Amino acid sequence: MPGIEARPSSEDFLKSLGFPTLSVHDTFTHFDFTVPGRRVLLIGPMGSGKTEFAARVWRDAAVAQTKSSVVRDLTSTGDADRRNVFFIRSEIDSARFSDYPEDALAYRSGYVRCGENIARIRDSFGLEQVIHDNPTVGTYIIDEASFFDERLAYVVRNASIERGCMFIFPTLVLNFRRDLFNNTARLMLDIATDVIPLTAYCEHPDCMDPAFYTYRYYSVDGIECPALFFDPLIVVGGDKIKQGSLEPNYAARCDRHHYLPGKEYTFFTLKPLGEDASKGDSRGLVREIEALRGNIESSLLYRNLSARYSDDSQGEKYMASLLPGRIAEKALCYLFCEQNLISEQLLTKLVFDLELDIPYMEKTLSDNRRPVVFNQPYLL
Repeated sequence: MPGIEARPSSEDFLKSLGFPTLSVHDTFTHFDFTVPGRRVLLIGPMGSGKTEFAARVWRDAAVAQTKSSVVRDLTSTGDADRRNVFFIRSEIDSARFSDYPEDALAYRSGYVRCGENIARIRDSFGLEQVIHDNPTVGTYIIDEASFFDERLAYVVRNASIERGCMFIFPTLVLNFRRDLFNNTARLMLDIATDVIPLTAYCEHPDCMDPAFYTYRYYSVDGIECPALFFDPLIVVGGDKIKQGSLEPNYAARCDRHHYLPGKEYTFFTLKPLGEDASKGDSRGLVREIEALRGNIESSLLYRNLSARYSDDSQGEKYMASLLPGRIAEKALCYLFCEQNLISEQLLTKLVFDLELDIPYMEKTLSDNRRPVVFNQPYLL
């Protein structure tokens, strides 16, 4: 608008100091607590520094709290002061950073202590209670918001509009399949006012490209085994490297080194078998689950991967996805939890008939918000 002086840019400032023409990036500024109602998504793969960015916001808030009442007027809406920060983590994520203090906002290279301004919640109702109990808090950092129910997005939107609260979400928006994590992630994108994307180096040993994706793999006898596409969406565990078939590991990877076997099989074979079972014909599904459980080389999954990757230079890597155990359990969890194609009754029958791993399935189903307790007789 004519007559209004534009704010000087970082480039203008450096030129005024006599710097030559060069590539000038945006200024890395301290966090702005003056704008009410912001909903800030920090997105990127695991290891990209999302929670560390949130810790920096916490430290900036501590500096801002030393300012005068003039600043308080700028950073407050009613009783809520956005310099007063509260950190929230999911109850089901308790295994991560278990070596740190209970009140730690922990990230991979350190932590800050939150004192009383920290809570673990299970769902959006827990968030509502925390907001109700802390009327002077103006900023909430909610770690891994995609772990929560989709109602959370509307609790956040209402509190930001009605109370001027700011919400910061260091969270995965894409899952290991490179899809939107879930409906909660989709709604978080809908309500966001700011999105700050972060990247990491690709963690493949031969690569330095930027990584946008989170890669999931198992380590079996020292072999990297990519997770199959139908691996459970949520697997709760710590951040330490894990060996064996029960818990996966994660790495930031570029497009070239993000291996994801079994996607074609999932949609061309596994899901149609589940659809047949939902219509009353479970014979094909039973045969495939039996093969996945006891003789993987006779399965349609093995046949699909062999045909698809036998001539691929990375074929050995993709075929290694069959080394981890409990593939049958994962296939059933996918059909039950995510596709809602098989009934709890059929699920229970298959679990007992095929002697599947009940503790593994109960934990996986619970973590993915479809809990089943396999201790009742089944009738078909």
